[in-house]
Amino acid sequence: MISCRLLVVGSLILHKGGGEKDIDVMPDPRKNTIPCQSNFGFSKLLLALLLILFLLKQILLSVSFITFFQKNSQLLEDKHYKRFIKEMILTNLECVRINSTMKGKVWSCCPEKWKSFSSSCYFFSTDAKPWKESQENCSRMEAHLVVINSKEEQDFLTQNMDKAAAYFVGLSDPEGQGHWQWVDQTPYNQSATFWHPGEPSHREERCVVVNPRPTSAQWGWNDIPCKDRHRSVCEMMKIYL
Repeated sequence: MISCRLLVVGSLILHKGGGEKDIDVMPDPRKNTIPCQSNFGFSKLLLALLLILFLLKQILLSVSFITFFQKNSQLLEDKHYKRFIKEMILTNLECVRINSTMKGKVWSCCPEKWKSFSSSCYFFSTDAKPWKESQENCSRMEAHLVVINSKEEQDFLTQNMDKAAAYFVGLSDPEGQGHWQWVDQTPYNQSATFWHPGEPSHREERCVVVNPRPTSAQWGWNDIPCKDRHRSVCEMMKIYL
């Protein structure tokens, strides 16, 4: 601590010859000093207080961020929600009112230009690509090549297909061993297939299209080389609001 001394000026009154005369004298500095402190100590205290306030502010901001993240992490991790946000940004939604048992869900929605059937939305492409590129195109839209589970679904698809085209679906045999697999891991059910007579016909033809037979106009499945270029159908789950 730095200190200083304040010199006090006193007065001494002398009496001489009946008269009075004031004489200013300097008192003994050892007896007339008043200690004082500089502003240095106060500055250190103020700096410490400001530092504490800054740290408290940072802690409060951190706590607020953690609380917000914890409350919203489940929502952010939900794939359905992320898909909904993406579709809202990229497209408009077409919704219909439903009688739903799902709490708070009263609208069934598909992206604009997609077809609605049961619990899914379907996109029928108009450009031709190989099977792999078709699946990648579906993935970019948060969907996958269509997985056909019933005759009703098969009929819905063919009613919306161009009779002059063939459409890739999400069924393939990657090893060429007759082990057919759906892209969404749905088990392949031999009793729920719609192959044309005589199909599948060749081990090198490892991907599947839906197309009409030229002679009968009957729609069915046909195995073909995956590198062939055809249209495709993408499928995604409906969005419920």
